[in-house]
Amino acid sequence: MATTTSINPLSNPKGTKKLCELCQKPAYIQCPSCRVTYYCDKEHQKLDWDGIHAETCQLLIPLRTPLPFSSSADERAHREQQQINRQKQIIELARTHGQKLLFESKYDLVVPAAMLCLKFSIGLYGLNSIELVPSYLLLGEASIGLGRLKQGEDYLSQAQWTVLKTPECPNQIKSKLYRNLGLLHAAKNNYSEALLQLADDIYHSSLVYGTDHIHTTGGYFHMANIFLKQGSPEKSLSLYEQVVSVWFTHLSLLIEEHEKTANLEDPAAIVAGQDELSLDVAQEAEAKLVLNTIQTVVQEKILHKEDFELSIKVHSALAMLHYILNDNLKVIELLNIIKKVIDDNPSEVNSKLVESYQLFRQIVEKNLS
Repeated sequence: MATTTSINPLSNPKGTKKLCELCQKPAYIQCPSCRVTYYCDKEHQKLDWDGIHAETCQLLIPLRTPLPFSSSADERAHREQQQINRQKQIIELARTHGQKLLFESKYDLVVPAAMLCLKFSIGLYGLNSIELVPSYLLLGEASIGLGRLKQGEDYLSQAQWTVLKTPECPNQIKSKLYRNLGLLHAAKNNYSEALLQLADDIYHSSLVYGTDHIHTTGGYFHMANIFLKQGSPEKSLSLYEQVVSVWFTHLSLLIEEHEKTANLEDPAAIVAGQDELSLDVAQEAEAKLVLNTIQTVVQEKILHKEDFELSIKVHSALAMLHYILNDNLKVIELLNIIKKVIDDNPSEVNSKLVESYQLFRQIVEKNLS
């Protein structure tokens, strides 16, 4: 984190106030790097830096610096459009980074990212826009993770009200809203209502992406966790298998496209479909959370049933994920676990799954040689 630079509020130009980025109280220190962001104390500066400012520090300078005067209408229009594009970039970056922190369970750090996203969304779209809902959902889920259920409920109520007032609300946003409402009810141990909300999440996600898509698996995953808490391991197993199968298929296709691109003579060429398959940092964090959780459930035999194919698939999916993330030591470790499961249970494992493992191992060994 950058060091602090102290400021004296009394030295501000008349009629101007420098306020803390996080709490809006009078600011006494300034980020010395961008010099356009202010804080009430070092604690809030560190929280903001760890939460989002390290990612956005330099991007904020042109947005918080007055534009130079131009007598040309075309030049003014061009600069205004540049500012809009920069604001959209900040919103998308803060939203994605906040989602990543959620999957990493760093709930306190989500708040600065979500607040920055909300601030720029209000400035760009207004107070009543559906574009504000993703920020409310980030704040709601972070509050639930921190155990502040009343605060989380307030944020989700605001999101729900905005959705209800917007007939053309996209199904993607409805899906995320219902997922967060499911998490809220699960945190209150109201599992029946949580399952209903998660069913709505899956329905609306399926309308956009289909039932076998990584965007839809979050609903299955949270449902499985609830069934496990309710003492229904059979239902959990079925849903966990669905989640793992979807991620296994997606990552397999991504590896396949990655290898095609790597073999092209033109390094700038991109195989059709790879962009659609690629994972952003939030999806990478989601995959880690979901697959590692299921791996733990399988290894600790919480499901009260040996499922060799599920074990191979979840370890294979994790191996492919770590391969994409260039964590070769972890890839080898996971491949060795898969080999042991196959060697110890040769008659219990589907031959196509064994073939898939062998092909992937060949790719890894070729690239490591």
